[in-house]
Amino acid sequence: MADNEVKYGLAGVVADDTAISKVMPDINSLTYRGYKVQDLATKCRFEEVAYLIWNGDLPTQTQLDTLNVVERKERGLSRDLHDVMAKFSSHAHPMDTLRTAISFLGQEDPTTDDSTPGGLYKKSVRMYAKIPEIVAADFRRRNGKAPIAPDPDLDFSENFFHMCFGEVPKPEIIKCFDISMTLYAEHSFNASTFTARTIASSTSDIYSAVTGAVGSLKGPLHGGANEAVMHMLTEVGDPDNARDWMLTALKEKRKIMGFGHRVYRSGDSRVPTMTDAYKKMVDVIDTEEAQKYWEISRILDETMVGEKGIYPNLDFPAGPSYYLMGFEIPMFTPIFVISRITGWTAHVMEQLASNKLVRPLSNYVGAPQRDVVDIASREEKK
Repeated sequence: MADNEVKYGLAGVVADDTAISKVMPDINSLTYRGYKVQDLATKCRFEEVAYLIWNGDLPTQTQLDTLNVVERKERGLSRDLHDVMAKFSSHAHPMDTLRTAISFLGQEDPTTDDSTPGGLYKKSVRMYAKIPEIVAADFRRRNGKAPIAPDPDLDFSENFFHMCFGEVPKPEIIKCFDISMTLYAEHSFNASTFTARTIASSTSDIYSAVTGAVGSLKGPLHGGANEAVMHMLTEVGDPDNARDWMLTALKEKRKIMGFGHRVYRSGDSRVPTMTDAYKKMVDVIDTEEAQKYWEISRILDETMVGEKGIYPNLDFPAGPSYYLMGFEIPMFTPIFVISRITGWTAHVMEQLASNKLVRPLSNYVGAPQRDVVDIASREEKK
């Protein structure tokens, strides 16, 4: 590669080493610490996967119990943070309110600048425990309801539903949500993770790195795609419209969200597992609305693959899954954060373990060197 060759979007550029995750081409599968993500999603709870991402190995029961005890102790938001959140604009996107709330967590923490391995791990678990409550409290605030305190007797995913709705749904719904948490937890040097690592590389604090990652994830070409998928499904409206809608969109060369991925070439390895959980949940809910969105999804998928050979990515089944769980569309990307906080913080810890400041070069294409003239001469020149 020539020294001045630009790799737009950093496509194909290897920026650093990581031991956290990899898409293994020979098995076309995303792996966390060497484990296929679909196996983790179906055989482990999200709490086990969080431990794996941070520590490198799946936990023993004793190690898992220890993590859960620490996480439950960290549940609960300060009165000050609740008061600040009460002042948030009702028109703000939940990703904007979440970004601000995480920044507030950082200024509340007297150990914010402790970047020792132990200090970083403690703050990682702190955000893992508190971010679900921020998302749930903001959801209830926007709907004119008081926040619900976390329940220390509930598992991670069960507790989130409790804080949002005041009850825990059927096991198939919890399982579908928990599977989505594992599938969204980590994905190597994606845009938001690279943002977090870049911020951390300056030896800024971990809250700043996560706040920056939230800003990156908000974009519809990244985390916001799951929201765009659900807007697309509601626009289609009826299974009878789905095939013609897709054919028209393809003919008009519209950007169709939820399909394709820069990393995968033979289909996103996470999709079959999420789609199976989505279908099981639909069958348990068994409402006309649930069956309608399943059919729309199925027909859009079938048409896109048949016409273009382009496969869906994780956002395609995740969007309608979250919608049928009862979550508002603007909540989908904050839910992504609840999961991805594990991957982001693991990458911050990995970055700082052998840190080099991220400082790429650029290829200058502006004006050539020129001399400054006084303002009168500038007028004459014009």
